[in-house]
Amino acid sequence: MGMLTFLLYGHIQWSSATIWFLGLLFFLVHNISGASSASNYLIGLGSYDITGPAADVNMMGYASLGQIASGVHFRLRARTFIVAEPQGNRLVFVNLDACMASQIVTIKVLERLKARYGDLYTEQNVAISGIHTHAGPGGYLQYVVYIITSLGFVRQSFDVIVDGIEKSIVQAHESLRPGSIFVNKGELLDAGVNRSPSAYLNNSAAERAKYKYNVDKDMTLLKFVDDKWGPVGSFNWFATHGTSMSNTNSLISGDNKGAAARFMEDWFEQKGLTEGSDTLYFNKSEDDGVPQRVSTIVPSPNENRNELLRLASSFQPSEGKPATRILSLASRVRNALKQADRPQFVSAFCQSNCGDVSPNVLGAYCTDTGLPCDFDHSTCSGKNELCFGRGPGYPDEFESTRIIGERQFKKAVELFDKASEQLKGKVDYRHAYLNFSSLEVSLPKVGGGQEVVKTCPAAMGFSFAAGTTDGPGAFDFNQGDDKGNAFWRAVRNLIKTPSQEQVKCQLPKPILLDTGETKKPYDWAPSILPVQILRIGQLVILSVPGEFTTMAGRRLRDAVKTVLTSKGKGKFDSNVHIVIAGLTNTYSQYVTTIEEYRVQRYEGASTLYGPHTLDAYIQEFKKLAAALISGQAVEPGPQPPDLLDNQISLLPPVVVDATPFGVNFGDVKTDIPSNSTFKKGQLVTVTFRSACPRNDLMTEGTFALVEILQNQNKWAPAYDDDDFSLRFIWSRPAKLSPESFATIEWRIPAFAVSGVYRISHFGASKSLLGSISHFTGSSSAFVVA
Repeated sequence: MGMLTFLLYGHIQWSSATIWFLGLLFFLVHNISGASSASNYLIGLGSYDITGPAADVNMMGYASLGQIASGVHFRLRARTFIVAEPQGNRLVFVNLDACMASQIVTIKVLERLKARYGDLYTEQNVAISGIHTHAGPGGYLQYVVYIITSLGFVRQSFDVIVDGIEKSIVQAHESLRPGSIFVNKGELLDAGVNRSPSAYLNNSAAERAKYKYNVDKDMTLLKFVDDKWGPVGSFNWFATHGTSMSNTNSLISGDNKGAAARFMEDWFEQKGLTEGSDTLYFNKSEDDGVPQRVSTIVPSPNENRNELLRLASSFQPSEGKPATRILSLASRVRNALKQADRPQFVSAFCQSNCGDVSPNVLGAYCTDTGLPCDFDHSTCSGKNELCFGRGPGYPDEFESTRIIGERQFKKAVELFDKASEQLKGKVDYRHAYLNFSSLEVSLPKVGGGQEVVKTCPAAMGFSFAAGTTDGPGAFDFNQGDDKGNAFWRAVRNLIKTPSQEQVKCQLPKPILLDTGETKKPYDWAPSILPVQILRIGQLVILSVPGEFTTMAGRRLRDAVKTVLTSKGKGKFDSNVHIVIAGLTNTYSQYVTTIEEYRVQRYEGASTLYGPHTLDAYIQEFKKLAAALISGQAVEPGPQPPDLLDNQISLLPPVVVDATPFGVNFGDVKTDIPSNSTFKKGQLVTVTFRSACPRNDLMTEGTFALVEILQNQNKWAPAYDDDDFSLRFIWSRPAKLSPESFATIEWRIPAFAVSGVYRISHFGASKSLLGSISHFTGSSSAFVVA
């Protein structure tokens, strides 16, 4: 029996007034402490469309010249959370549906934030991280080696990302309200495998024995709870590559992590939309676990099919006609679903130490024989081009993307629903810029004492060109090559011959591209890199500007935890949660352990700054961690260059769009057969006369729309190009043709409601004089039974 309960109800006799007073006191104490617990932070979330040019632009990730964007699988977004102490520090974390963060993007976002908010948000407390999808438009990084395949800098890719990040941060800032944050962690076993196991095995047996798996299986999730509105968002970190979509895909896609975010946001929004309302709500398919939109305001499945066919036959394809951009925005399904009186739920699936982790969990096989690839070199009869990883939906990469996304989504929902450990304590951060081309690192000697080694100017090894089992390279390159060959050295020397000091520094890596010492027409690779620690109570985020392998990430986390939990003022409890946010603030490729580096598979060959790169990160993050717990400042370091004015772009602009004489933009070219009835799971396809999507990115709008007939005379948005079931595919009849087509494919979801539907297209054309005109068109109506 508690003391207060004993006093109230024990054997001591109290007057009724005294008992009433003590009861009131108990109530006030209980509720005041509860309110304090629930409101230990201010929290705000935001989300904005960053879908880039869906035509003509090379995709970032695989460095494949033939992978040119030609449509949309689903849209890309920037998702942001801000956490602030009511009268103290604050920090910002932005998760991008993009391959990686970019130094020039970070620089320009910070400039905009300074213009808006002064010194409230700076490089110190803002982190911008990429999910590592390989299906987003490229050309938004500032260093030459990362924009070669995109024909240089693509201003449109850059602008939409910078704009979207800024707008998502503004949304989060303006929605700051008292709230609490809960953390939870759990294992997800079937969403990633090690794609370089031979390199992992080069780590010591004693170290490997400390871990059950050769990749990290933990997902760490934050649940954001608004004091008024309840749950308003979640962010989680889990390591698996964004390579469920292959290097032959040409549709813009957030890959498995973008899909998981879309699934979870849709899953949550269904909770706030009730059956029988004048909007659409979501239901969970028992078959695949993915939320599907369901409407209850259209005829029931049992209504007379003949009546539906009669209704559908009265709606013929509409001729293409002029429209406004606002029509596309207004037609976006999730705009219609927003509830004005409550915050939008934001869910982000962030990247971690994914360097050697593949979502292609069935393993790597030879396309010619069907047999497993060579273990050490990932080759088939000596050729790397034939060795491909297989996702769980093999051979359908869209299905693999859905499955790996769904597995992350389901684990996140489980962690979200059970999250009970509340974050409490300081909001704090430390940040520094470091010159990784010549960083001194102090290492313990075997037998005692210290030795000083150095990192190297950036360089890529021969195995970099071999690619990975997620996306093999070309020619005669192989993973695990620590020698190179004379022919490719001769080719390399035409660009830049590395110095003997550089060759020695990078050993055993044979240098294919000496990017760190190549400066024409401007820097080929970064030298100045950011390192950053963010703290929210007992959660610590390590912002790293690259892809750490599994064991490299483990060593970094362990080293930081040792510092944070060591004796002294300000130390953390042993239950500190440490996550790595990969590909954050800028991009500098891979980081392996020194043992993995010696094997020189793709990840080791892409560890730019030599064999001691990881040691340098560990040394510098330990300094940041020590400063964090001691309250000391750190030296800011040298500023990275702003190379925006140096950028070169060789991507031709859109000159003009055209249609044949007598044909309008938006006209249907290939319609749905008249009197058509489709079943759930079938594919509906319509092709329209269109124009280049680069004319208008339809930001926060849509190129494609499935509409459902309501009340026999009103068309309502049902699915758009942000839905997993709908694909917008753009094409030209010939490479230089001013004509183009938009093919819209809708795979009817299992829980689509029976009724009358049609498919519409929105676009924008460019005249010879440069003016932009928007248009729209619609197909014949059809029945979904």
